[in-house]
Amino acid sequence: MDGAWWPQSRDLEVELAELVDHFPASAGRIVRAVYSPPDWLSPPRRVKVARGFVKTGYFPHDDTHVISLRTYDQQMLQLMVVPFATSAIPAKTAMRAAADPTNMDSATALLHDLERADGVDPAAQWSDDGGAWFDHGPGARTPTTRVAHDPASTPNAAAH
Repeated sequence: MDGAWWPQSRDLEVELAELVDHFPASAGRIVRAVYSPPDWLSPPRRVKVARGFVKTGYFPHDDTHVISLRTYDQQMLQLMVVPFATSAIPAKTAMRAAADPTNMDSATALLHDLERADGVDPAAQWSDDGGAWFDHGPGARTPTTRVAHDPASTPNAAAH
């Protein structure tokens, strides 16, 4: 893995646009993204970004929790996708592990460790019927909302 990404929702169109628009220029311009279907709700075939569009695709039975990004110059980057509803400390720990060049664990293994550390399955805490994340554990936090395409917001990403 080349790093990790901690999106703020399961809306690939919004989250991928934020990631691509704020991706380090030194890494190259992102032109394609291949994602793990269980991480997203109703993903689009392409996403509008500041420089045009990014084509998207997926492997049908992929549950690796990885997004592969291809740059204009054909470089491939693999980012672990941390479930958006994950608590901050476990999410940041998993992101550091994924970005560590000595890490030999898969995204699935790192997320399994994260689930055990957090005490809950983060993906199970989201209600798709208009509900919101409620963390009932120690250090509970109140739900927050995020405005789509807010230029002041930046994606949560870690890379090496």
